[in-house]
Amino acid sequence: MISLLGSALLAGCAGLDTPGGDVPGDDLPGFVRGGILHERYDGRTDDLLTGGLGSAGLANPSPPTFADPSHPTAAELRTRAIHANYRALVDMTPGGGYGTLYGPAVGIGGLGMIAGHEYLALADHGDGSGVTIMVQVPDSFGIGQTCIVTAPSSGSRGVYGAIATAGEWGLKRGCAVAYTDKGTGIGVHDLSADTVGLVTGERVPAGSSPDRVNFRAGLDGAARTAFNAAFPNRLAWKHAHSGGNPESRWGRDVLDSIELAFAILNIHHPGPNGRRHVPANTVVIASSVSNGGGASLRAAETDLSGLIDGVAVSEPNVNPIHDPSFAIRQGGQPPFRSHSRPLYDTITLVNLYGPCAALAVPDAPLDAGASAGRCEGLFRNGLLKSSGVQAQAAEALQVINGYGILPEQNFLQPAYGSFSVPQSIAVTYANAYAKAGVERNLCDYSFAYAEKGIPAPLPPAAAADLFATGNGIPPTGKVVLINNNAPGGPREDRSSTLDQNLPGALCLRGLATNPSEGFRASLDEIRATGGLRGKPVVIVNGRADGIIPPNHASRPYYALTQKTPGAGNVRYYEVTNAGHLDAFNAFPGFDARYVPLHHYFFQALDLMWDHLVNGASLPPSQVVRTVPRGPGAPAIGPANLPPIRREAAEDALIRFDGTELSIPE
Repeated sequence: MISLLGSALLAGCAGLDTPGGDVPGDDLPGFVRGGILHERYDGRTDDLLTGGLGSAGLANPSPPTFADPSHPTAAELRTRAIHANYRALVDMTPGGGYGTLYGPAVGIGGLGMIAGHEYLALADHGDGSGVTIMVQVPDSFGIGQTCIVTAPSSGSRGVYGAIATAGEWGLKRGCAVAYTDKGTGIGVHDLSADTVGLVTGERVPAGSSPDRVNFRAGLDGAARTAFNAAFPNRLAWKHAHSGGNPESRWGRDVLDSIELAFAILNIHHPGPNGRRHVPANTVVIASSVSNGGGASLRAAETDLSGLIDGVAVSEPNVNPIHDPSFAIRQGGQPPFRSHSRPLYDTITLVNLYGPCAALAVPDAPLDAGASAGRCEGLFRNGLLKSSGVQAQAAEALQVINGYGILPEQNFLQPAYGSFSVPQSIAVTYANAYAKAGVERNLCDYSFAYAEKGIPAPLPPAAAADLFATGNGIPPTGKVVLINNNAPGGPREDRSSTLDQNLPGALCLRGLATNPSEGFRASLDEIRATGGLRGKPVVIVNGRADGIIPPNHASRPYYALTQKTPGAGNVRYYEVTNAGHLDAFNAFPGFDARYVPLHHYFFQALDLMWDHLVNGASLPPSQVVRTVPRGPGAPAIGPANLPPIRREAAEDALIRFDGTELSIPE
């Protein structure tokens, strides 16, 4: 049971052994809205890392059950959310490394369950948006060097979205872990039923107390009634429909999570003789993967208070400003100068051409999104010149690779398309950058639960489960993207036309190629400068990343840091045969070809810890040449995963001479 008590009950309280509640208000940062939910987990019946499931329970593909599927408790939702987020981020198969290279029990034994305290808060900066922040403090905190690790969620996931990555590493190290959903997460307003979710996941009427509501759409009663009449059974989503640009604050959200972690530690877990935890005596590593990694880099750039000591991130969604003075060259290929394109630019290109290009990769697994109709539609619109579907598919793939999206990602991209990854990112981010409320139906897209492809009322059980299993960007949790302009009436987007709603994809692409002044301003707000204020930074990236292309993110960002005064010790490690979503490595066809980037993310954290705590030097920037598991996908082992080397071979070193970033093959 989670309790929420008056602040006076805990004034002066420290070292809680039982569920508490509010942290005294005078000691909290001003952005905290209402009280803080607190729970103590004993590490036997429930815990911080596995939700009480243990390592084996997380590996079980069947999710934990709810006693009442339509009304799960906060505790049940939390356990299922941890299960879902763990499985979404890493390969959970033993042959792929779970239980040997990584996983809750690796390094600590037993069931991998970690006892400690969990604190959950909602932050508000006066603009009506809600940002969920969570601080986990393991019982091992304070044994040895005190530390805080940040774990902003990857993708648009909820607050547990980085528990399998930065969360696992930090808790095992005995660090407090500062999580945030970055203003994204599973905030869903069912506009027809007029229900919303709390930060703990339970569904409540939209008029409930704002101090615990994760998100509600900005529609008053009359506007909501009118919208429902015109567009029944639609859903508003936190990342897409907040009416703001959450990404512009991601760095600030990470810093807020650190500030709250210090406040929690000093109130409930002070050092010996009441010693306060401050940046001077606490190692703080900003970390996480994907969007969370980008958020931590932005936090390091905007950290004026010296909260962060170092950064270790993997496959970060970082959008560097374009510096035309340098080029990127991989091996003996021609130099590439059109780097540093925003993710929205590259993802809408892939969303447009990808369904056609998938037909040019016939041996790729999970290619259900491949579409001859899209090829023909692109040809009709003059976007492809070739005749015949196969020639058109080859041309579409050439367009994608010509945009600086590496050929190494081609085998993975059809699977990403099958799971609507480019489509879902494009629609959600378009709404966020346009600061469009749900009522705008940007590019004639909307979100809805669907039956046989048609928008339908969201069943209570499906609504209840969204917090636990949703990824923050529909399609997810039985909620799909709807083409409002489909022939015969609104229906699920991909199946709505033979060309997979080409007009919608063209509209999304047009926002990138011909943005309005406001849209362009939103893109400018998320640009990273490379000015890291002297902080040591380690970035790892898979060369086969088909979601955040290296040529437009990690590679140019690293080069940018080398041209920025005061950048500090920044290292970039590029891993061959590694993609963006390690969870895909569990599928046949991918298991033989790809290694877990997650393994190198943990190495990066180890290297940063050794650098900050023991003064060890960081290995030079390098390409790590891995060895795929090969036919039959035998269990992965050390031979497949050479380490990041402190003395790398000359032909593996990544070099920057001021005008060219050289990446070895």
